[in-house]
Amino acid sequence: MSAVPPHRPQGPITSQFGAREPAYLAGLNAEQREAVETTEGPLLVLAGAGTGKTRVLTTRIAHILATHKARGNQILAVTFTNKAAREMKERIGKLVGASVEGMPWLGTFHSIGARLIRRHAELVGLRPDFTILDTDDQIRLIKQLLAAENIDEKRWPARQFASMMDGWKNRGLLPRDISPADAGFFANGKGQKIYKDYQARLKTLNAADFGDLLLEGIRLFKENPEILAQYHDRFRYMLVDEYQDSNTAQYMWLRLLAQSRDGINSANICVVGDDDQSIYGWRGAEVDNILRFEKDFPGAKIIKLERNYRSTSNILAAASHLIAHNESRLGKTLQTDVGEEGEKLSVTKVWSGAEEAREIGEEIEQYQRQGDPLNDMAILVRASFQMREFEERFITLGLNYRVVGGLRFYERKEIRDALAYLRVIANPNDDLAFERMVNVPKRGFGPATMQIVHDIARAADIPLTSAIRELLETEELKPKPRSTFRELIRQIDDWASRLHTIPHYEVAEQVLDESGYTEMLKADKSADAPGRLENLKELTRSMGEFDNLGGFLEHISLVMDRDTGEADDAVSIMTLHSAKGLEFNTVFLPGWEEGIFPHQRALDESGLAGLEEERRLAYVGITRARKRCRISFASNRIIYGRVQDALPSRFVDELPPEAIETIDKGSSYGGYTYGGRASTRFDARDPFESVYETPGWQRAQRQQSARKGPGPITIDGDLVARSSGPSAAYAVGERVFHLKFGYGTVSSAEGNKLSIDFEKAGPKKVLDSFVKRG
Repeated sequence: MSAVPPHRPQGPITSQFGAREPAYLAGLNAEQREAVETTEGPLLVLAGAGTGKTRVLTTRIAHILATHKARGNQILAVTFTNKAAREMKERIGKLVGASVEGMPWLGTFHSIGARLIRRHAELVGLRPDFTILDTDDQIRLIKQLLAAENIDEKRWPARQFASMMDGWKNRGLLPRDISPADAGFFANGKGQKIYKDYQARLKTLNAADFGDLLLEGIRLFKENPEILAQYHDRFRYMLVDEYQDSNTAQYMWLRLLAQSRDGINSANICVVGDDDQSIYGWRGAEVDNILRFEKDFPGAKIIKLERNYRSTSNILAAASHLIAHNESRLGKTLQTDVGEEGEKLSVTKVWSGAEEAREIGEEIEQYQRQGDPLNDMAILVRASFQMREFEERFITLGLNYRVVGGLRFYERKEIRDALAYLRVIANPNDDLAFERMVNVPKRGFGPATMQIVHDIARAADIPLTSAIRELLETEELKPKPRSTFRELIRQIDDWASRLHTIPHYEVAEQVLDESGYTEMLKADKSADAPGRLENLKELTRSMGEFDNLGGFLEHISLVMDRDTGEADDAVSIMTLHSAKGLEFNTVFLPGWEEGIFPHQRALDESGLAGLEEERRLAYVGITRARKRCRISFASNRIIYGRVQDALPSRFVDELPPEAIETIDKGSSYGGYTYGGRASTRFDARDPFESVYETPGWQRAQRQQSARKGPGPITIDGDLVARSSGPSAAYAVGERVFHLKFGYGTVSSAEGNKLSIDFEKAGPKKVLDSFVKRG
């Protein structure tokens, strides 16, 4: 389809331009130009994917400045990210040929909110130099408040309350607005009181968190109408980008600023957005904000940008047909302006996830041989756990890739934590792994306790687990850490023994459950916690591909040993949420299966609204593609070493037949064939036959200590013990001194362990390195 010639106005824009038209209007299509020139009254620019919304927004601001309708400090322009704000400033500067430093009210919601509150800090109980707390400070403060209320932080985690409170603030709720039902979700109804105490404590600290930057602004405007009136007079024009992503608090904040003194919404407000790309409901975004714009602002004009400058007509036809199944939308139909129908979308059925990764890898290599840069290709997944198979396949192929918006699979914290547990089970001498897992989840081992363990291990040149075993036979440690260490060592031994009787991947699942790690993530109410749980499930699932734990850990070591430097040319792997705003020549959309996409959690938690947001996510994924879009789904997924059936996503059926081609590769898998039928390596095995080999090493036996006398052992600079060396055996009846227990007499000796009758503490068992001759 050819481009529509730019619409020409009937006359000059203003007299200052004479007969000439300003250069910044050149190249705009009719709808874009109308959106730029419609400056008065409320306006909704419904901008489809790839239709040039950013250009419209920046050109509109340049037009207002160039025609002297307002000065820079009379324009409120709100974006969602600092990157978008910087880009907007740069573009406006180029269009008007001048600096935009005179636009102090161009920025993100939070940056503008902070600026506004600092100007009127005393009216919200703060000083202008207030501090903005980060997440760590916020959690630390909540923990103090929980302790003051005698609330068990293990049962009611501070992070959970922080997430809950963030949700309240995103909805514009002050402590007095919290309903008993909402408050009842935390600490048996104490949620409202903790929220109230938290806000009061912030005032004492002269601090605010990110939620307050809008919440306090709303309160300021509501309680001080004269202040609000000043901003009604100040802001002659308001512009908002990505309006479909606004939450309730942002909506309330904007609505107050857009009202005139008599409450009639007649401000010159322009919002730009796309209801079909509202995909952040999980973090508070309300698609209804854009859907009800006409009701909120009577007489509002709607201009639809439907001319897409990115994708071919087949890609747009598929995306439009899919999104039309949503009921909650204003409606628009994208049309291509790239002048070609393009390739049809391919929808490929494969046997399994591994086959899917292999097929995509081979197709990428084919495009690369044809001269297509890897930078122009992307794999967009619904959930981060899907990345693992692609990462491992690309490492095998030597194909450069980058993970956008996150870490590589095996670099993620939860994966490293889980691997640390497995490494200790396989090899108790692995001190680095033990140090990582010993306090995750928290077990109450403080620095002083761990220092004792380290000192004993260094003095005897033994692993940390062996040092703990020795300490457990003495009374050097306080009762609580001694009891906790005893239980941890028991668990490690128990888990290791199970490797000889049940599959290693089942042991891994049991380790995560019994250690409390899974429960810790379930209690974490942050947005990324469910994804971290999915990653752990993918980790244990992948273990079924190996005969034993040793083989799996060796594989991980080889995978993580690769060069992690970023290549100049690399395939991008990212989640669909991270892909918004990006575009690539070739886009792969794997895992279009029920339960994965649409994601089961979205359906369970939000029902129809969740399904429609998942469909918008699919729409976003398809419209990232310029030339090619490759969708795939597996007929089977391997779960814990067993092949389980998978159903294709309902979204596959919602694609238009005329815009897609279907490919069935689901009857073969990696060249493995048994008796004329395709099968995985797991199908060839008798499910009742034991196929799990005993690891090639035995669990390390407890080492006998051989003192080498490395010198004094200190904690925080204080002498605790001095190694006596191999020849410094203590005799029965010998008088000795212990820093904690005082003077005593040796009653018996067994190797390096002494039984001592202390004069004040009574009989105790200690290690000889903790005493000296008295």
